[in-house]
Amino acid sequence: MLKKPETLFVLGYMLLPLLALLSAIVGLTMILGGNKIAGAIVLVVVTQVFAFGAFYALRLRKTAVLEDGKRT
Repeated sequence: MLKKPETLFVLGYMLLPLLALLSAIVGLTMILGGNKIAGAIVLVVVTQVFAFGAFYALRLRKTAVLEDGKRT
């Protein structure tokens, strides 16, 4: 299921960037609310995981599309 270009498109261009944006907002809200350590962890770790996950999904999509093009 994660090898289909359509699924990787949704993950790479829509879902993971949206989750990265939301986690960045949550992290900044936590920092401004006084919970600095947990907010910094959310801001640095969780946001970066979602962002790099999006890049990884896009790279997998590119290889899947190129592979599909070679078959036909």
